[in-house]
Parts: sequence; C-alpha cells; structure tokens
Amino acid sequence: EVQLVESGGGLVQPGGSLRLSCAASGFTFSTYAMKWVRQAPGKGLEWVSGINSDGGITRYADSVKGRFAISRDNAKNTLSLQMNNLKPEDTAVYYCARGPLYGSRLSYDYRGQGTQVTVSS
Repeated sequence: EVQLVESGGGLVQPGGSLRLSCAASGFTFSTYAMKWVRQAPGKGLEWVSGINSDGGITRYADSVKGRFAISRDNAKNTLSLQMNNLKPEDTAVYYCARGPLYGSRLSYDYRGQGTQVTVSS
C-alpha cells in the first residue's frame, strides 16, 4: 500500500522558515518523481515544486522560486521542502504527491494527507 505522510508544518512569522518532510512507503521511492502541491483556504490546488527520481532535476513555481528548496533522500525514502522567507500568501495545506516532473504539474496518482503551514504575525 502506497503511503505518503507529511510532517513539519506549523505556525511561523513572516520571514521565518520551515522544513517539511514526507515519508514514503509501499513503493520503490527511488524510481518515481515527486512533487509538492498546496491548497490555500478557499482556493484550488497549486503546484509548488517537483523533483525527478534521482534528485538531479528540480522545478519551482515562480511564486516560491529562490525561497523554497525541494530535495530527496532515496536511502531514507524521504522527500523534503525547505521553505525560507515565508510570506502570508504561503499559508496553505501542503501535500507531497507522487507524480511526473514534466507534463501536467498537478498530475499525481497518490497524495498524502497534508500538513498545515500558517504564516502570520
């Protein structure tokens, strides 16, 4: 059974940092591209970042480029998202998902339950 479990969310002040993690199990993690997507209150799902299977290629939404960094540890079956200089508009539920790096950015076949990130003073 494929499982994706996010952690690391919380409340942070503008300008602060958080590191999200996603523990993957039930599939051969090292052979799949992964991504982070988010959903802000009252809005649709938004692609944030993607990474290929070996971690050598990454992509970012313009809204987070230069502030967020996606990475993976295939030995530990873990996907991460380092978020710096957070802004109130980054407030959302963040999900890790298994899906292609290219093509539809919101395409995925499995998604975790999500972790809440709130950026507020």
